[in-house]
Amino acid sequence: MSGKDWLRDAYYGRGMGMYWRLFRYRERVKSRLGFHLLTVVLNRMARRRGGYIGPTAVIGGVLSLPHGLAGVYISRYARIGPGCRIYQNVTVGEVDGRAPQIGANCLLGAGAVVVGDIRVGDNVRIGAGAVVSQDVPDNSTVVAQRPRVLVRGSGPC
Repeated sequence: MSGKDWLRDAYYGRGMGMYWRLFRYRERVKSRLGFHLLTVVLNRMARRRGGYIGPTAVIGGVLSLPHGLAGVYISRYARIGPGCRIYQNVTVGEVDGRAPQIGANCLLGAGAVVVGDIRVGDNVRIGAGAVVSQDVPDNSTVVAQRPRVLVRGSGPC
């Protein structure tokens, strides 16, 4: 693979195999020192790709990130089920140390925000730009509010 191809793969987040191998290895490490060293390495790798996954976040199975870690923030208290797909600029955030529990096979669209001590069921689709702060039942779809005009001006911008 040429340097140009490697750089393109890293930019688009395709070269994350090493990140996920280290992430899974960190789950099995017994020593605190090893855990913290791997956390530093993983945080550095995630920051270079523009995202963050908390050191104690629980991610089941394989997490699909089609755009890599571009703008993805996952709280350290979050729990994400297997088979989830998360697009760019998604926030899975905490409120007072409590973060969402996301079920299996969920899709979080670009720019979605999921915050608080809530449960998102299995097979849920959260649309781009949606803000979710309450429980979502299984097999549901959540979308953003209809756009509305807040202030009408009389002249050009």
